[in-house]
Amino acid sequence: MGLAMANNILKHGHNVVGFDISSQAIAAHVANGGTTQATAAEAVVGAEIIITMLPNGAAVREVIFGREGIVDRLAANAIIIDASTIHPFESDAVRTELLARKIVMIDAPVGRTSLQAVTGELLFMVGAEMQHLERVRPILECMGNSIVDCGGPGAGARMKIVNNLMTTCLNVLTAQVLTFSDATGLDRDLAISVMSGTAAGQGHMKTTYPAKVLQGDLSPAFMIDLAKKDLDIALTLSKQLNVPLSLAEQAEKIYTDAQTHGRGAQDWTAIFDMLSKNQTNTE
Repeated sequence: MGLAMANNILKHGHNVVGFDISSQAIAAHVANGGTTQATAAEAVVGAEIIITMLPNGAAVREVIFGREGIVDRLAANAIIIDASTIHPFESDAVRTELLARKIVMIDAPVGRTSLQAVTGELLFMVGAEMQHLERVRPILECMGNSIVDCGGPGAGARMKIVNNLMTTCLNVLTAQVLTFSDATGLDRDLAISVMSGTAAGQGHMKTTYPAKVLQGDLSPAFMIDLAKKDLDIALTLSKQLNVPLSLAEQAEKIYTDAQTHGRGAQDWTAIFDMLSKNQTNTE
């Protein structure tokens, strides 16, 4: 993904000095018109903006503070954009250490996939002071068409983990549901078409939540008792078809908890109200 991002910056007329432990990536970068140096530390000399796109927090820390790290070679006015997806607390720690050296780091992990990295249509979730975001915005816009200000420093890293929790779990749920659907004998295209016309495919954040719980309205458009009944039918059928539905089993426990706490007649979106109040009570 970093290679494609660098290429799109090059296409907008900027000079990009790259470094990667992959010789193939470096060769491709040079073929795209970029330049390179033997180490990351050498690559950042004179750079106004440094972008790190790395697999984990340890790698980010090593590149910045390690034996051949970049921290002592940075220009006085340089800004680091960390586009990696790492633990927010790790990002906070790196940023704090850099600030002690009067170096600014922006957390700007990306949404979407490597396909959008190639086309320059990434979404950046940015955590930064406004003046720093505006300074780097032209470079971010070379790589993406959605630059989202998530708040102050650290907010981008947090938004990425929240977003990916949803997408990674939905991926498993989607796989389980389609496997279940196939096992019932339904035509797959038909099932996808039907679910695409309901909250199943359109998503609760765009349908049920704005209409009910996010408005503070827990009156039932679809009761928890009825949702639990339908979920139980699906789980019974899945066992008869020998199709494991592990996420549904976990959901069933939460619906049962809601009923136990007298929420059965509330709207099914009241699950959020219950969980958020449980969290508040434990703090």
